[in-house]
Amino acid sequence: MALEVETKDCNALSDSEISEMADLCAELPLAYGVGDLSKQAEEWVLCCEAQDGGRLKGFAYYTLERIGGTPAIIIGLGSIARSSRRDAVMRAMITDLMHRAVMAFPDEDVVVGLRMQTPDGFDMLKTFHDIVPRPDHKASGEERAWGRRFAKRFGISPLRYDDRSFSAKGNGSIPCAFDFESASPEDIDPEVAGFFSEIDVDNGDVVIGFGWAMSEELAKFA
Repeated sequence: MALEVETKDCNALSDSEISEMADLCAELPLAYGVGDLSKQAEEWVLCCEAQDGGRLKGFAYYTLERIGGTPAIIIGLGSIARSSRRDAVMRAMITDLMHRAVMAFPDEDVVVGLRMQTPDGFDMLKTFHDIVPRPDHKASGEERAWGRRFAKRFGISPLRYDDRSFSAKGNGSIPCAFDFESASPEDIDPEVAGFFSEIDVDNGDVVIGFGWAMSEELAKFA
């Protein structure tokens, strides 16, 4: 059965949809409740929902905006169910985000950023270019600046953010991050896993990662 993906305004989400998101998260590491999701729906603009056979299999709160004039997709919190089709769900959600991006920012490159607690989350970025952080790459001053820009947009205090490791210390509460578990953990690059070696999951620590969608590739999603 084909996956169905839809993006809608967060203020148009119904109570039943938010409850379904909470049900999906209930058994996951980032177990967002109805209250968490309702509060975040007030802080973000759009929500991408992926359904398989009429059942919610993934969602992400996000916004399309410009950061210092640069088009950006900023992903707030999100979760993908640990189903056998999780990779397909993620790809379908990325496709929808790219379509939205090219419609909002035609003929422009777009930067995509999110927060992660595990290296599995990098699967969300692997189709993009110039991913930061990445193995065997020393981040430039401009790339570190982008990390700070995303941290600021996520409401992370500069005192908690390290622009060299692209990581942020938590405050003991559940972080607003993208929750995804790879179906092939054996394929995770050990160096990517190393970015998370100092992450205290229980404390709510996160890594901020980002990459670029090139305009000529985005054109395919118009």
